[in-house]
Amino acid sequence: MREIPVARITETVKNLFISANYEIGRDVEAAVKRAAETEKSPIGRQVLCQLCENYRIAREDRVAICQDTGMAVLFIDVGQDVHFTGGSFEEAVNEGVRQAYCEGYLRKSVVNDPVFDRRNTGDNTPAVLHLRIVPGEKVRFLITAKGFGSENMSAVKMCVPADGEKGVVDFIVETARRAGPNPCPPMVIGVGVGGTMEQAAALAKRMTARPVGSRHPDARYAGMEQEALERINRLGIGPAGIGGKTTALCVNIDYLPTHIAGMPVAVNVCCHAARHGEEEI
Repeated sequence: MREIPVARITETVKNLFISANYEIGRDVEAAVKRAAETEKSPIGRQVLCQLCENYRIAREDRVAICQDTGMAVLFIDVGQDVHFTGGSFEEAVNEGVRQAYCEGYLRKSVVNDPVFDRRNTGDNTPAVLHLRIVPGEKVRFLITAKGFGSENMSAVKMCVPADGEKGVVDFIVETARRAGPNPCPPMVIGVGVGGTMEQAAALAKRMTARPVGSRHPDARYAGMEQEALERINRLGIGPAGIGGKTTALCVNIDYLPTHIAGMPVAVNVCCHAARHGEEEI
């Protein structure tokens, strides 16, 4: 049995969210740079170049990439041979988020009641936690700071088996078309297929953190990713929604086993500021 003090969890979470909000992933930055080289729209190319400059300034000056510094979402795999000491694990995670957003001068965007009071909690907590118990004695973090200009454009559809591959791809493309300029394209699109409604949505969110440019190991799903990406980039929405061929940087799909009668599909839309980070302790 390995003991880990919860203070270490707090410190890890704090550092991950500050870093994610200041430093865009190299995969995202490289994809935007490549798009700037191939974008045929002059104004679209200018937008992409400005995004690259924004990434550089944020990284060097240690300021937020975007004013919407997102809700704190964490996917955490906890080894079953780990024992946390010194307090509550969940409280330690929230304390890490609190310190990151207060000490890092990141905008606090969480409200306590979604319908009536809508009072800001003042520290961007509570975080959204997705926990899995796995073999071993390590703790693995995958975090994302999810802004809501793009989150609001996400969608879930309870497809049926007869919809098949075409139904899934059509829904992905239609979700991007309806989103238009609202999610600050170019987009990173995560897709979860199967499971139940809530599992598909969580998987889609996780897929927004899969490296841009990677492909699903199953050639059939990789083909769906490529088809959806090509069709989305033919919509003409373009960078910042002002026209061009760079509407999305990637479409990342994964799947889960599901019921014989169903085929849930969730599309989680993320803006170009696809902020995520990973660490293992």
